[in-house]
Amino acid sequence: MKKAINTDKAPKAIGPYSQAIMANGFIFVSGQIPIDPEKGEIVGSTVEEQAHQVLKNIKAILEEAGSSLAEVVKATVYLADMNDFARMNAVYAQYFPEPYPARAAFQVARLPRDVKIEIEVIALAPAQVHPL
Repeated sequence: MKKAINTDKAPKAIGPYSQAIMANGFIFVSGQIPIDPEKGEIVGSTVEEQAHQVLKNIKAILEEAGSSLAEVVKATVYLADMNDFARMNAVYAQYFPEPYPARAAFQVARLPRDVKIEIEVIALAPAQVHPL
């Protein structure tokens, strides 16, 4: 069984997808870009500013599902420029406690709305976080 997760504290889906889906003990968060959920506008011009907004959006979605960034088991980072990796990594490290999630990072040809970064994650769902 799957359940859609939606919150006004993160950008609305801009296509036929959910912000996240909870299924089989996991939360699958769709790729998030640096959109301010209130204004609907791209936040920041640097990868650091954009990474902060992306991770705030992911945090809000996970909290709506009853989970947190501490429960993320896998992250995938998409960068417009791999030269931004170290700067992204410094911001990323501020959001995830140890043990850090497994992660992959890629440079891609283009991201939605020409942003510098997009991140998707998989996290433990509440029943997995605090078993009965």
